[in-house]
Amino acid sequence: MVVAVEKLITTGILKPARYLGNELLAVHKPWDTTAIHWVLTYPEVYEVGASNLGHIILYNILNAQPRQLCDRAYLPGQDLAAKLRETNTPLFAVESKRSLTEFDILGFSLSYELGATNILEMLDLAGIPLTWRERQGGRGEFIDTQSSFPLIFAGGQTATSNPEPYADFFDFFALGDGEELLPEIGLVLEEGKQAGLSREHLLLDLAQIPGVYVPQFYNMAEDGSVHPCRPDVPKRILRRVATPIPAYSIGLVPYVETVHDRLTIEIRRGCTRGCRFCQPGMLTRPARDVEPDKVVEAIEQGMRATGYNEFSLLSLSCSDYLSLPAVGMEIKNRLKNENISLTLPSQRVDRFDENIANILGGTRQGGLTFAPEAGTQRMRDIVNKGLTNEELLRGVKTAWEQGWDKIKLYFMIGLPGETDIDVLGIAETVSWLQRECRGKGRKPLNFNLTISNFTPKPHTPFQWHSVSTAEFKRKQNLLRQEFRRIKAVKVNFTDVRISAMEDFVGRGDRNLGKVVRRAWELGAGMDSWYENLDQAFSAWGSAIAQADLDWKYRQVENGEWNLFPAEAQKGRKAEENSPLSTPHSLDIPLPWDHIDTGIDKKWLQEDLQRALEAAIVPDCSFEGCSHCGVCGTDFGHNIVIESPAIPKFAGEFVPNTTKAQRLRLWFGKQGNMALMSHLDLIRLFDRVVRRAGLPIAFTGGFHPMPRISLATALALGATSSGEIADFELTLPVEVDTFREKLAREMPTDIPIYKVEQIDLKASAATQLLESAEYLITVAALTETTPIQWQDWIDTIKAKEELWYEQTTKSGKSQLINLRDRLFELELVENYNCVTKYMSSVIRYLGSYRQDGLLLRPEQILFMLEAVASVEFQLLHIHRNRLILGV
Repeated sequence: MVVAVEKLITTGILKPARYLGNELLAVHKPWDTTAIHWVLTYPEVYEVGASNLGHIILYNILNAQPRQLCDRAYLPGQDLAAKLRETNTPLFAVESKRSLTEFDILGFSLSYELGATNILEMLDLAGIPLTWRERQGGRGEFIDTQSSFPLIFAGGQTATSNPEPYADFFDFFALGDGEELLPEIGLVLEEGKQAGLSREHLLLDLAQIPGVYVPQFYNMAEDGSVHPCRPDVPKRILRRVATPIPAYSIGLVPYVETVHDRLTIEIRRGCTRGCRFCQPGMLTRPARDVEPDKVVEAIEQGMRATGYNEFSLLSLSCSDYLSLPAVGMEIKNRLKNENISLTLPSQRVDRFDENIANILGGTRQGGLTFAPEAGTQRMRDIVNKGLTNEELLRGVKTAWEQGWDKIKLYFMIGLPGETDIDVLGIAETVSWLQRECRGKGRKPLNFNLTISNFTPKPHTPFQWHSVSTAEFKRKQNLLRQEFRRIKAVKVNFTDVRISAMEDFVGRGDRNLGKVVRRAWELGAGMDSWYENLDQAFSAWGSAIAQADLDWKYRQVENGEWNLFPAEAQKGRKAEENSPLSTPHSLDIPLPWDHIDTGIDKKWLQEDLQRALEAAIVPDCSFEGCSHCGVCGTDFGHNIVIESPAIPKFAGEFVPNTTKAQRLRLWFGKQGNMALMSHLDLIRLFDRVVRRAGLPIAFTGGFHPMPRISLATALALGATSSGEIADFELTLPVEVDTFREKLAREMPTDIPIYKVEQIDLKASAATQLLESAEYLITVAALTETTPIQWQDWIDTIKAKEELWYEQTTKSGKSQLINLRDRLFELELVENYNCVTKYMSSVIRYLGSYRQDGLLLRPEQILFMLEAVASVEFQLLHIHRNRLILGV
């Protein structure tokens, strides 16, 4: 069933364009000629999900498979969710607009411990039972041959590290990298569908694929450990490892602004630095570099195909990609004249040098983020950060010398062995860096600090350690007092309640499934943590209490496993070789022991002991093997590629402000594009011009912008056949050539009607606006006749004055005569609506000057109501044309 989205996605919905599925490079495969129908469902709002690189890569890979179709779905905003429930309409996939229940398989990204509530929200909106037991008839038995519900699975970092708290909700989990795993799953599904396999046999076949974990084939023991309940499934499930393929990163250019509104290319997967708190580093080994030539090719092709003006290189540690300076400089030189900028995520401060600074500089110098993690050398050694004070200063000073005045730093408190001296060391380190980075004529170096609370993560050496929330609060207060006397520093602290809840869920077992479900029922969506933290925490707390697990949560709040003596927590100096003081044995089973990440549990225990001795383990990508257990046939080996020579810097982008030609474009805005905002339309024109390769001129100054000027904005939801835009070019282009190139890159719902060359010194269209012609569709909210409508129109035309009270921008009220602004008015047609009331199409020509003398469609309704004493509703606005003065 195709959902009638045109009745749902209206201007009353916030950012309606995010639900249209009509982005550039979106894939629309025919439904009937494909055997398996996927939906990649991202449990976050569109702006987050559509810019997620993993989401884009898997979407492209699945649609590249023959006989496989992949659509997408996102967590709808609260307004659309309420509308779906009010109208009893199921959640739909954005491309095909089909209900999610029509698909064969739904894959959710689970990358955050508290994110499962959003998944339950999406399942509920789709009309799909929340648990695998309910989807199989309520008793957990395979009672049907073909279930009416799709298979539901999850992947992502949280799903790979510890799937047990979420085991009730998913038919299976995909562990590790999905590039090769998901196509294998698709082949098994296709064969099973053709053979008419039952759900049980289909899941059993899937369980044979390395990386697929089917929780219903496993039972939880009293100690929380998990074991097979049948002999034909593996005892431990292998994490999958794949080689990054940059070409699949090119795709999906949204029409709305997203969180990461740029092209993102992965340059290195995995990290072997060995930070002992870092779960991503442990779960993505071995490290695999992407060949520099492939990175450069993907970026150049991607920028041409998408029209983005910014790209990002992605890795857990970009600075460990030895080819970073060479790749960045090569791209910067190739795209030198196109005002392109590069951003990098948080990077190693010890590897930050002039070469990296050169590739980041330019007309839009981005922010810099470093993560020292701890304020003293001893603590950085305990966490195996591999960073000295000298390296920290050298990196920060290099950034300051290269022109950065603001730097973001990440620190963490509550780490094993931390004393108050270490906590206060964070403030001392920041103050020291400021003192060392002072210069004549320069502003003081500003720091934006994020100080998070250590949260133990499965599969890390620190998974056996936690700190009480009271201790976190005390340490935060210590830092707040210390930072009061340091200027030019902004400090953000993570709420201790979020940290405790992440710990409780992240290291939990299957008993937490009922907590997650009840928390969702009480309104604890992921967004609620940001909108109303007290309410979200209350919902989770109530869910825990109702599950009779509040005793366990109190253990987490009290620092259930603490590896160090209580004296150390009170600020006294810890012993160099402090013994383990936890009452728990490191050998007790853990809920995630059946997940084979490749790292030996014994090695994690040994590395924990090394941490207590503040012993550093070198990075095995560049030094000797650390014997963690990953390297071998199942997971592969580290792939480190030596850097090619760094190309000679060709110089920064210099905006070409030459004005060789001016062109005026008349275009329309129709269909789905009517739901695109004006700011999004401006961004679209920038990208279209880039893709078309047109020689657009730029403004000067620190932030050069393309010289594209739209005459005026159009109301969201209104259509038009008379919009105007001006373009200034650095080189003359034939009018027909310009039109053809632009039309080739434009969405079909933005037709181009006419292009004319205008004088270089002519006034901009926005300055010449005189009037605008509209067709508006209006409904009377009472029974009317065509004769009445004509009488009302004639009455308005006969009047000389129709006064309207208007509020100015300053808040003052003033009376204006609308009749002076109305030049033409006529009734075009009458027709009956779906209701018994009559609607009419009215054409009017009114003032549209940029000095404020405007006649808006809503004011025509005011005039109608003034003469008819009837309430009217504005159903649709269409702008026929904009009329320019001479």
